[in-house]
Amino acid sequence: MSKHISWGRQFAAVLLAVFIVLGWSAPSAMALTDEQKLLAEVWRLVDRAYVDDTFNQQNWWLVRQKAFKQPLSDREQTYTAIQQMLASLDDPFTRLLKPVQYRSLQTNTSGELTGVGLQIASDAETGKLRVIAPIAGSPADLAGIKPADAIVKIDGASTETLTLDEAAGRMRGTIGSHVTLTIQREKETLFDLDVVRDRIELNPVYADLRLQPPAANTASAGTPLASTSAANKNTPTKIGYIRLSQFNANATVELTHAIERLEKQGADAYILDLRNNPGGLLQAGIEIARLWLNQGTIVYTVNRQGIQGSFEATEQALTSDPLVVLVNQGTASASEILAGALKDNDRATILGEKTFGKGLIQSLFDLSDGSGLAVTVAKYETPGHIDINKLGIKPDVIVPLDPITGAQVGTSADRQYQTAVELLTTHSMLAGAA
Repeated sequence: MSKHISWGRQFAAVLLAVFIVLGWSAPSAMALTDEQKLLAEVWRLVDRAYVDDTFNQQNWWLVRQKAFKQPLSDREQTYTAIQQMLASLDDPFTRLLKPVQYRSLQTNTSGELTGVGLQIASDAETGKLRVIAPIAGSPADLAGIKPADAIVKIDGASTETLTLDEAAGRMRGTIGSHVTLTIQREKETLFDLDVVRDRIELNPVYADLRLQPPAANTASAGTPLASTSAANKNTPTKIGYIRLSQFNANATVELTHAIERLEKQGADAYILDLRNNPGGLLQAGIEIARLWLNQGTIVYTVNRQGIQGSFEATEQALTSDPLVVLVNQGTASASEILAGALKDNDRATILGEKTFGKGLIQSLFDLSDGSGLAVTVAKYETPGHIDINKLGIKPDVIVPLDPITGAQVGTSADRQYQTAVELLTTHSMLAGAA
């Protein structure tokens, strides 16, 4: 028996020698370092979940191998390698969130933030850091920053090489501290704005009841609004004006309370102002659509296998009163889901300007070191199967937004708002089919 074992060992030794001569080697049993494990963790999540299974027309495995060849001796080098790997997807929404950035994002969607109060995006055509919208009442809003402004520098440092989260991180800070933003506005020279950071009020809902005098029964542009019982044309119209600035964790509850309060006050019709609302939580957008819809599809989602999922309106709406939704170029993401759902289900007239056009859905993943990973996992379509990514939603009634201050929003100086009021106070609109 021992002779057989000895012979077997000799054969194995000869076979190994042949492998070595031919240039082959035994598989390496070397364990991955902690830095390599983190990079592999990110790669694996993207590999499993990313919406584009061609990974921007490249071999995703080879991208991983290339990243592994970079120096990964410390965490910052690993973060750099991960960011370069993700950049190859040419998708600014799929990104690494370092621990501080990730905590800031979680704070933002939970309803509390300190900083300047800007929603930003990377311009797909120019690569510039561009403002989607300032948060209403925030330091950025009070300083006069406007949607579509380009932020060229932050405290003198160029934003050209910064990721969205790096730029956001530089604008956040302690209450009372200053940050200088260099702004480029269309047809204007560069100018600096000194902005004082503050706690941002993230109650996203403003609502009040407005008494409008009766209007003549005249024809008006736009699609028919959802009808209520016939109104007395000699009675002033009570319009519930609701401005929703963000879809955070508080949005559904606050909007529910607002509608219920306005209903008790006798609202005849509503204006829902989604202008400069950059979006937020997908689930909040779906839940808010259900507040207005008795039935119907809210949104379709399409993953990389082409499989469609859908979210439906399943409960009784809080009101069936006529509704006009105000939108502009700063209306994005979850705001567009809501506007598209109300438009395609003939629940509301959409009024204003073409929206931003962000039709992609991201999921957030916790990483083992406390950082996070945002991955584009699907795209969405409106109930009418319209893909609005980079195209936006076209309003039923197109009304350009005149330059106005934050204090003039929702007043007689606001032409879009005034047009909505006119639609709602014509007897034909308010009475519907009656």
